[in-house]
Amino acid sequence: MTETPDDVAEQEPEFGTRKSFAALVQEFSAFISALWNSSGRRNFLLLTIAIIGVIIATSGMQVVLNAWNKPFYNAIETKNVKSFLYYLMVFGGIASILLGLNVAQTWLAQMITQQTRKWLTRDLIEQWLAPRRLVVLGDAGDIGINPDQRVHEDARHLAELSTGLGIGLFQSTLLLFSFVGVLWVLSSGVVLSVASYSFIIPGYMVWCALIFALTGSWVSWRVGRPLIGIGVERYAREADLRFALVQVNENASGIVLNAGETDEKKRLDDELDRVLDVMRRLVNAVARLTWVTAGYGWIGIVAPIVIAAPGYFGGKLSFGELMMVVGAFNQVQNCLRWFVDNFSAIADWRATLARVMSFRQALVTLEQPRDSGTRIEYDLDPLGRLELDNVAVTWTGERAALDTPHVEVAPGDHLLIVDRTGSAHRALFSALAGLWPWGSGKISLPPRSKMMYMPERPYVPDGSLRAALTYPLAPTSFSDEDLMAALKRADLPRLGASLDRKARWAREISYDEEVRVTLARLLLLKPEWIFSEQTIDAMDEGQRAIFTSILGKELAKSAVITVSGRASATDFYNRTVNLVEEDSDADKAPAEKTDAPSVAETSAPDPAKPERATAHDDQEDTRAADTAKAT
Repeated sequence: MTETPDDVAEQEPEFGTRKSFAALVQEFSAFISALWNSSGRRNFLLLTIAIIGVIIATSGMQVVLNAWNKPFYNAIETKNVKSFLYYLMVFGGIASILLGLNVAQTWLAQMITQQTRKWLTRDLIEQWLAPRRLVVLGDAGDIGINPDQRVHEDARHLAELSTGLGIGLFQSTLLLFSFVGVLWVLSSGVVLSVASYSFIIPGYMVWCALIFALTGSWVSWRVGRPLIGIGVERYAREADLRFALVQVNENASGIVLNAGETDEKKRLDDELDRVLDVMRRLVNAVARLTWVTAGYGWIGIVAPIVIAAPGYFGGKLSFGELMMVVGAFNQVQNCLRWFVDNFSAIADWRATLARVMSFRQALVTLEQPRDSGTRIEYDLDPLGRLELDNVAVTWTGERAALDTPHVEVAPGDHLLIVDRTGSAHRALFSALAGLWPWGSGKISLPPRSKMMYMPERPYVPDGSLRAALTYPLAPTSFSDEDLMAALKRADLPRLGASLDRKARWAREISYDEEVRVTLARLLLLKPEWIFSEQTIDAMDEGQRAIFTSILGKELAKSAVITVSGRASATDFYNRTVNLVEEDSDADKAPAEKTDAPSVAETSAPDPAKPERATAHDDQEDTRAADTAKAT
């Protein structure tokens, strides 16, 4: 699923509108709130106080430097060598202080950037890896596309832009207030003459600087406004290209074995074309803005001299005073034109802020009920069993329900749920894990610590093999003897010497070995409830022998619940329930609460239970149905 330009436009209101301003306030407030509630708030505040002090000191020294202009340039005008050399030495002292302050400001700015990225990235990771959200996010639409890009690259970029723009804005504001007074006083020396009349406009140079800067800012805003929407779309297209490249790299063997290089090249070319199309529009927009910003900069070189020229040529200003006026004017108009100089960066910041904070908001609200439809109710079974009451799942507009209204699974049972719809088993498997709440009915689960889920594709995390074997528990809870025994039991003794070696195991070992690592993990964790996404028929002979042996010996009292798209040809399962299609608007199940409690919540058992499903005869019925269907 990819975002279209229209989708992006809907997500980001046009810059300059009330809707855009309201969205900016909401996103920026969420940004500041997340920072304030972070664990690094104290360090961030100390760094902020320190850089404010440095910026204040820098502004004071720049006022001193501007005052230095008058005697220095007067010495040049009068050709006073002694005074000239003296003020050169004074300049050396001022420059040394400013150099130290500039170095301190740079270091503090980098530290603030680091701290901002640290708390922002950790906050996003915490929200992203909250229970269930990894799976639920995949059903969240466009906002769930490329979350790695938002957590990594976008968070980094937002931290850098926020720090740079924040410090720049504060410094420009402080310099503006520092030099407006200086420039106002110096404006008294600028006498304007019209015909035979001479007059002084109070704050003449200040008003000229204000008009000059506001004109440039307004024109920049009008010309550069499209950059924000283009920036949002650009990041989305870049993320799509990066995802496509990673996908090709991770599936290299399948592509080569199927001679799919040509198709993959075409797909990557299409993704690149989308990026290039956005970049062409971005280049054109930046070029149009450069006409304004560059032209404004060139005019700004001579503007203060031209504006102050009447005072100099009228004899009211010395050459040194003229340079002092020019310096103060440049400082004021540079502060006022901060918006002009940084419009591209502001547009980039605005787009990045929207992308990051909309993603964070989506993560926070993932657990909220949808606008329509019921949700599955969860609770903990007081007797530590699994019970399914009138359970149905909905997905992509379809609905499937168990053909047995009440299913109760006791320790040691082997239950197979066969998906007769062909596509609902993954939704039900996720529902049993508490990851898919959309549907109806009630699922009573045993304690989470006693359950283990075996998805269709085994997961072996990167890092040490020791940690991969005991995942998600800490490896320190198991001795080397336990780990070696589990590897030997899973027929993986060759990996015994690699317990502490860190590697990307999913790439280094075969699929068969990944399955066996999962079986070794099963032995170590000793779950009382095992949920699998495929029947034991999908295992090869060696894997199946190990799995059934473990369930017959070490885990003989553990229950196995399999949700699969096909029946089993073995006698491993003693019970079978079917998952069948049901009309989405059917009223077969009783109404459920919309706000489903979490798995961790408990409730009293229902005193009125439907009759329990029979146990041992369902398997033969299922095989007969499969045979008839195949015939």
